[in-house]
Amino acid sequence: MDASTFADTIERQRAKSAGPEVSFYRDALKASQEFRKEYVDRVNVVKHDQMPMERSADGLIKHIINERMDTKECCIDIYMQFIEAQKATGTSRHLTEEIAFVIEGTGHDLHYDVQFECKVAFEWTWDTTPKKYEWGPGDFIYVPPYVAHKRVNTSDIEARVIVCNSRVMKAIGLDWFDQLEPAEGFEDVWVPPAD
Repeated sequence: MDASTFADTIERQRAKSAGPEVSFYRDALKASQEFRKEYVDRVNVVKHDQMPMERSADGLIKHIINERMDTKECCIDIYMQFIEAQKATGTSRHLTEEIAFVIEGTGHDLHYDVQFECKVAFEWTWDTTPKKYEWGPGDFIYVPPYVAHKRVNTSDIEARVIVCNSRVMKAIGLDWFDQLEPAEGFEDVWVPPAD
């Protein structure tokens, strides 16, 4: 046995056997160069009147940073959530953790904790009784990955909450994002979950 290798002759022959000819590596180098050229012209500062509004299934939101806004930020999406007095968002879940900061209003989050097992495929279950977390101006809210959650405004003024989500899970192939129920009045823009 040759101590300098664990491969046998057959493996050595297979290692260099002809497969399809590609240019993945070279293409990646060229793509990186193009990205760096294009990145220079991306936006550093997004002015308040450049931030688009959206009637989403989670309610009215204003996108501060989004991957489709041509900014230099490549990993995080941020939006401002507007929740009418005595109203709530829809219920959503996503495999990214979420952080939020309350600008104004008082209320609470309902979090349906998730449990899972990884067998042949993931098997997910969610608590049927949510945990309730009270919040108000200046508070920070943390939503763990894939926890179904809903935000409820209990105040008599419109609540405004800054919400941040990472794009990293999406980039590694775990783009799991579902709107389980729409916010009241936003049913027309709801995309129900596939499963």
